[in-house]
Amino acid sequence: MRLRLYLALIALFASPASAHPDPVSHVHSFADGMLHPLTGADHVIVMASVGLWGAMVGGRAIWAWPVAFMGLMLTGFAAACLGLQISFAESVISVSIVVLGLLAVLPVRAPLALGVAIVGLFAFFHGYVHATEAVAASIIPYAVGFTLSTAGLHGAGIALGLWLRHLADRTIGRMGGATGYDGALP
Repeated sequence: MRLRLYLALIALFASPASAHPDPVSHVHSFADGMLHPLTGADHVIVMASVGLWGAMVGGRAIWAWPVAFMGLMLTGFAAACLGLQISFAESVISVSIVVLGLLAVLPVRAPLALGVAIVGLFAFFHGYVHATEAVAASIIPYAVGFTLSTAGLHGAGIALGLWLRHLADRTIGRMGGATGYDGALP
């Protein structure tokens, strides 16, 4: 039942992956790079989900998964700049919305290395698509902008996850206190 609810919520708020801006938009500056991840639900959901998932799992995943995402996103960006051609990148980005969203919401406990592999795979394709949008003369400022914005979205996901964990701990603690047995018999 919970899984159906989560899937329904994802379907309700999901939009088609739209990593490519419209042809008349300008993708050539640091500011464009900063704004780009904030302008599509696909970017916001995926990047925040990485941070949220890491925070919900805890430990080194809190920082390792977002760092892996940014590193492999930049690797995908570089691969596209060097001429790699991938025809199914948009499909992988669509899958990443569902998979990372579910991993974060459920929250699936995965070994650190497996989490790095999962987020890294999806990050590569996100970076690849970012590079296909950039204007050659301004690749570096654009990459710096979207990397910083991505870090901010990861941070927002981490903050939300830590807050939810704190809230759950407090709620469980209060429930335990409310049911406390004082030793007296009726």
